[in-house]
This record gives sequence, structure tokens and C-alpha cells, in this order.
Amino acid sequence: MDRASRLLANLLLLFSIAVLIVAASLYLDDSGAAGAPLRLSHAGWQETVSSGYTPPPQTVDSATLPAAWQPVPLPFSPPIALLRQAVSGAGNAPSAAIHVTWLKIAVGQLPADGRHLALYGARVKTDGTIAVYVNGKLAHQAQQNGPSWNSTRTPLWFMLDSDAGAQPVHEILLRLEHSYASQTSLSSLRLGPASSLRAAYHVRLWLQQQLPALLSSAFMAVGVFAVFVWLRRPHEIAYLLFFNLAATAFLRGLHFYIDLPVENDWFAWLTVNSLFWLVLAVHFFLCQLHQRPLRWLTHALLAVTLLVGVLTLPGLALLPNMPTVTPLIYPVAALMSSVACVVGGVCAWRHSTEGRLVVYGLFACTAMGVSDWLLQNNLISAEGWYLGAYAPAVCFITFGILMYRRYIDAIAEVERVNASLAERLKKREAELEDSHQRLRAIELRQTISDERQRLMQDMHDGLGSSLISAIRSVERGNISDERVSQILKDCLDDLKLTIDSMEPVEADLLLLLATLRFRLEPRLEGTGVSLLWEVRETPSLPWLNPSSALHILRIVQESIANILRHTTATEIRVGTTADAHGVQVYIADNGGGFDLEQALRQGGRGLQNQRRRAASVDGTVHWACSGAGTVFTLWLPLERKG
Repeated sequence: MDRASRLLANLLLLFSIAVLIVAASLYLDDSGAAGAPLRLSHAGWQETVSSGYTPPPQTVDSATLPAAWQPVPLPFSPPIALLRQAVSGAGNAPSAAIHVTWLKIAVGQLPADGRHLALYGARVKTDGTIAVYVNGKLAHQAQQNGPSWNSTRTPLWFMLDSDAGAQPVHEILLRLEHSYASQTSLSSLRLGPASSLRAAYHVRLWLQQQLPALLSSAFMAVGVFAVFVWLRRPHEIAYLLFFNLAATAFLRGLHFYIDLPVENDWFAWLTVNSLFWLVLAVHFFLCQLHQRPLRWLTHALLAVTLLVGVLTLPGLALLPNMPTVTPLIYPVAALMSSVACVVGGVCAWRHSTEGRLVVYGLFACTAMGVSDWLLQNNLISAEGWYLGAYAPAVCFITFGILMYRRYIDAIAEVERVNASLAERLKKREAELEDSHQRLRAIELRQTISDERQRLMQDMHDGLGSSLISAIRSVERGNISDERVSQILKDCLDDLKLTIDSMEPVEADLLLLLATLRFRLEPRLEGTGVSLLWEVRETPSLPWLNPSSALHILRIVQESIANILRHTTATEIRVGTTADAHGVQVYIADNGGGFDLEQALRQGGRGLQNQRRRAASVDGTVHWACSGAGTVFTLWLPLERKG
């Protein structure tokens, strides 16, 4: 037996023990206590016949009744002849008569406390009016409106006359009307102070009516919840079947608790046939669980359900007296339920744990139904318990365990899925990290290769070209030592600029210009040219990388070199300004200026290089010449298009 099955068995066992303990407490012998109630366990019995249901008279003298009293013990449970009921249901003449069962109980010594007496009995069973006479006077009347369906679940209880002049109770007479084909039963009675009997009465009423009604309503509430779930998930038919189970179980026990405003025969037809509907719904639920159609059994159960429904239909009058044929129908329902249990259990045993749980619950409900049938037919004591009233509790526990299992399984499945997703995510992250590392390695190699290519190209175009030119001039012998020295110094400056361009400047133009100032000031000190540094704070340039930095350094270096070579300037001013779109670097001298157009026509290679380098970083260069000197301006954008 698995864990869920053990849980179901334990819950059912605990529930049964609790009910039995409470029931046993009602029959504790308290005869030794002061003011203990008097137990009435002997009566005289006889039966008379009348033409129909009649209101009970206000007074009845037992001496006027036929002298046919037979001594009987209480509880009184005369057996029912089922064959006699079948004959009555077929329409024989005796069925038209109404029988009256009389039970006369002599009361001996009353309890010491004779005030506020009450009469209590666990059960009075009949399908007609119940009348109780005390000392020949009508003291209590129930079920005045003809046959009812809840007397077997309602304990007998009423207060006796407590007037000061009232006579002591010496005789209690019960008048029970019933049809020819049905029988009556009466539990033992207790007569005593209401304070000592009230607890037993209320406990019995709670166990026989209120608790089963509460359990049935709870099961129905869960069924309503299931049907709403089915409306959202119509492909899961099990929720609809669960609602059918709850609804039929609720209808099955409805007549035990309330009186509906419908005709008695229709009420009986509804409650009796709901038992077959309940078995059919359980069968479909089992088929849903073990996934086997069992068409032959399904067709047989449907046929029996339809046949019973048609035969007991009040309008057709095929079986006109519904209360009398009910005990004959219940064995058919018990057989039908047992077959569904056995076949469903065999099919579900190897395929569905949930199916086994439902089978266990269905067997328990069937056993309760058999017990009720025995009690209804007076085959066991009238003081017994109708266990079928607790069938909704068994169903509630069974399907509560199913819902609990599904809830736990759903949580476990979610946890497994989450764990699987976490594992897959971890593997994917590891793969991405490995891929990222490979890409970074490739990018680093590519960057190194690009930087090497850039440096080689720059050294070839700048430093290499200057050195080759110097070597050829020296070989031809037409260059002075001073010129060679100047060329070598220029080559050294180019090399230093190339190295400086590789330093990180973090998009800071001022840091780049400061590096250039550090390189230029030593050279300017020996030329007699003063450097005025007017550089101010400027916005950062996100695009400033080593390649762009080298272009800017060479543009500024070329401008200062032109001033030193071609002018007689004694002062160089370097500064920066900024606007909404870019940054300007200006270099001004007092060397007298030059003709820009003429310089460009005569070659102006250095000027063209400056334009080309500025264009490569999306910038522009501008010269403003006058007799006082020249102002060179380099404009750089804050953001580049590329």
C-alpha cells in the first residue's frame, strides 16, 4: 500500500473511531446518579387499520383500544417482508389501507427530580404521522403532513407538562401511522430531567443530521469549485466528473436533512435515483483515471440506471408506491456499486494509484449503504447508526487526498522543471562564457594585429619616409650636418608621438594635449620661442581611440613644425574652446602670416595631410592669416557618425 492509500485508511479509521466514541458516550449507564433519567425498555404492541392518513385525536384511552397487546422489548424492530412489499407495489387491495402501530409503555418510579421532564428517543421510524400521548393526552406530534423522509434521522424529543397540578406520568402511548407495505421501529426511550437528556439529544441530532449536512455541503462546495476549474480547462473532463459526483452525492442525502416543496413521490424519485447516478459518475471517473473505456460495463450501468429511473417515475405509475419499493431497489444499487468497484479496482490496480484510492472510498461507501439498508429493513437494532450519511465525508476525504496528491505532484513538477531550467541555464551560461572568452581572445588578437598594422603603416609613411629621405641626402653628400640633425630630431618626435598615441587617454582631449606639451616644451626652449598654454576644460570625446589620438597629435605637431620652419614667430599660443556640437583646438603665432592659396598651389603637402587627417576623424581645419600672424583651428565633433 502506498503512502496516499495509508493516509486514506488512517483518516477513515480516525473518523470512524471519533464517531463511535461519541455514539458510545450517549449510552453510558448513568442510572446510579441522582436525578438520572429512567430507561424505558419494555412496551405493549398492537396494530390497527384505518382508511387513510388522519389527524391524531387529542385524547386516546388505551383501554378503548383492542385488547390485543403483545409484549415487545425496546428497541422494537419488526422485520420487513420484502415479498409483501413487492405484492403491495403491484397494486393489491391491502396497499390502500393505512396501518397504525400502537406502542404502550408503562412508567414505573419516576426520577427523584420530577420537574421539567423530557422524553428522548434515538429513533422513531415511520412514513406517517407520529403522535405521543402522556396519560392519554396528546403531548407531541410530528410529520403531520403525511409521509416524510427524515424521521429516521430526527431523534424524538419533547418536554412534558410541568404544571404544578399535572398528574405524574404513568403511561406513554405512541401512535405511528404507516402504509401497509412499510414497517416501523422504535428505539428505547428515556424519561428524565431535560438537563440530563438535552446533551444526548443534541449530540445525536448533530451526528445524524447536522454533521452529515455540513459534510455534504462542503463536498458540494468543492464540486462547484471543480466545475469552475473545468470551465477554464474544458479539456480536463475529470473536473466535470468530480462536480457530477458532488452534485449526485448532495442530492442523494438531501431528504435526510430538509423537506423540499415538491410532491413526496417526486422527492423520493429524485433521491433514490441519485444513488444510481452517483455510482455511474464514479464509474466514469474511474475510467478517466485508468484510461480504459470498459464499454460493456458502461452500457450495462447506463441501462440499469435508465431502467430504474423509468420504472420508478411517478408519472408512469409502473411502480406507483415509491417508498415501498425503495428497499428492493437498494440491493440493485449495492450490486451495481460492487461491480463498479471490483472491475474499476482491477483495472486501476496496475495503472492508477488515484484509481485505487477511489475504489477504496467507493467500497467504504458501499459498505455504509449496505449497513443503512439493513437498518432500514429492521434487520439490525433501531438504535444503530445510518452510516450512509457519512458517505460524503468519505468522498470528501478521498478526493481531498487526490487533490492533495495532484497539488504536491504539481509543485514537485514545477520544482523539477525549475531545476532543469536552472541546470540548462547554468550550462548555457558556461557555454556563453566560454564563447565570450574565445571572442575576447580573437578580438584581442585582432586588435593587436590592427594596432601593429597601424603602427607599421604610420612609421612607414612618417618615420620611415623621413629616414629614407635623410639617408639618400647623406649618400649624395648635399646635406649639412645641421639638416641631418633636424631630420633625426623630427624622426625622434614622430616616434615619441606614435608611442604617446598608444597611451590610454579615456576620451580626454586635455590629457592628449598635455602629453604633446610635455614633448614640445624641451624643443621650444632652445629656439627662443615661448609657448603660451591656454587650454581649458572641454567635453569628453567618446570616440577618441589610439588611432584618432595619433591623427590629432600629428595635426597639432605639423602646425607647430610649420611655425618653427617657415616663420620668425617668437610666441605660440595653444588653447581650446567648445560649443554645442564640438571642440576647437587653436594654435596662434606672431610670425607675420602666409598666403594660404599660394602655399596650396605650390605643393602644401603638410597642409593637405592636416586636412586628410582631420577628415578621417570627421573634423575640419582652418587657417586665418594676417600681417600679425596666423591662427590655425582644428574642430573636432563630440560624436562621430560612424
